[in-house]
Amino acid sequence: MYLATTGRRDAPPPSAPGGGRRRVPATVLALGTVSLVTDISSEMVTAVLPLYLVVGLGLSPLQFGFLDGLFNGAAAVVRLLGGHAADRGGRHKRVAGLGYALSACSRIGLLLAGGATGQIAAALAMDRVGKGIRTAPRDALITLSSPPHLLGRAFGVHRAMDTTGALLGPLAAFALLWATADAYDAVFVVSFCTGLLGVLLLVLNVPADATPNQTPTRGAGKPFGSLRAAAFRRVLYAAALLGAATVGDSFVYLLLQRGLDIPAGWFPLLPLGSAAAYLLLAIPAGRVADRVGRRLPFLYGHVALLGVYALLLVPAGGPALALVLPVLILLGVFYAATDGVLMALAAPALPDGGRAGGLALLQTAQALTRLLGTAGFGAAWTVWGPRPALWVAAGALCLSLAGGWALLPGTPTPPDPERPTA
Repeated sequence: MYLATTGRRDAPPPSAPGGGRRRVPATVLALGTVSLVTDISSEMVTAVLPLYLVVGLGLSPLQFGFLDGLFNGAAAVVRLLGGHAADRGGRHKRVAGLGYALSACSRIGLLLAGGATGQIAAALAMDRVGKGIRTAPRDALITLSSPPHLLGRAFGVHRAMDTTGALLGPLAAFALLWATADAYDAVFVVSFCTGLLGVLLLVLNVPADATPNQTPTRGAGKPFGSLRAAAFRRVLYAAALLGAATVGDSFVYLLLQRGLDIPAGWFPLLPLGSAAAYLLLAIPAGRVADRVGRRLPFLYGHVALLGVYALLLVPAGGPALALVLPVLILLGVFYAATDGVLMALAAPALPDGGRAGGLALLQTAQALTRLLGTAGFGAAWTVWGPRPALWVAAGALCLSLAGGWALLPGTPTPPDPERPTA
């Protein structure tokens, strides 16, 4: 094995398929297309769901918030099960396909539910379970099909395609509502058909499951076997620590709207601004991470988030765009430099047979600590007000950055076979 002869886990052998190519593998492009189409489907529903449930069916905001929070938390737990199932026998494509199919079928559940709260809850649960199941196996497929020196770029391309779908979904939903005079059923039907198209693209274009031949790795295939790898544990602890100091996007947008008196009608456009910045920067951030190492871009992404906090603490004054645009751009930088880059940073520390389970554990830990951080910020806002709460969040992020710097391993950048060496 190459690891045994070189001592380098993150370097590909000279004969590795695709090791000398700079192009992103076809499997990554196929998975990106599936994610693009699926995100159009899911974001069509996400964009109209609050209006449908609160305005159309008369649910209270508290009921809607409870349902949404409950199922988002459940998805984090299901993600662990999906990662473990994918690693058993290398069934990454099949488990991911099950997740995509469940999310698509949940649209039919919404269509048939009518005004029954129980059936709506079941449909939402199916959607969140599907998303939780598919995420880790999909990311594991990206890492297993990409040369180590291109992991950052591969995730950047995938996340850019994924975000394109997230931008197109709400536009398609509101266009349908305008064309059909607010017929939510039409949105659910089109979303279902689009979701099925995503499943079909996965079946036809993503290669069949194949785990590379390998010697058995201690801990591989076990739900928490990835914790045996010291390098992975350090990445996990750093991601969890930094996640706890992350304020939810909704609070960022709300602080912008309140601080600048942005009209309520413009509020839904704020997430589109940060998503557009993420879309434009995801691939460049991945390429930079491949060249300089993934540790620094991941940490600097959180420095960009600290810049968001600092701008929100600036007293209001002057034109709104002078503050809105930098905040949205920095938020896009934060996601571009952390989302896929974190997966590329962790993957080389995981065995092939435990890749999905390890990434699922990392994603779950980060999601839960971000949930705690957001809840803590909301409590601090309630008790002290927005500005003191933001000062506390900025201080916590500074401490977390220092901890992340100490925790993250300073692994060398994977070599590019086509880059000349001195």
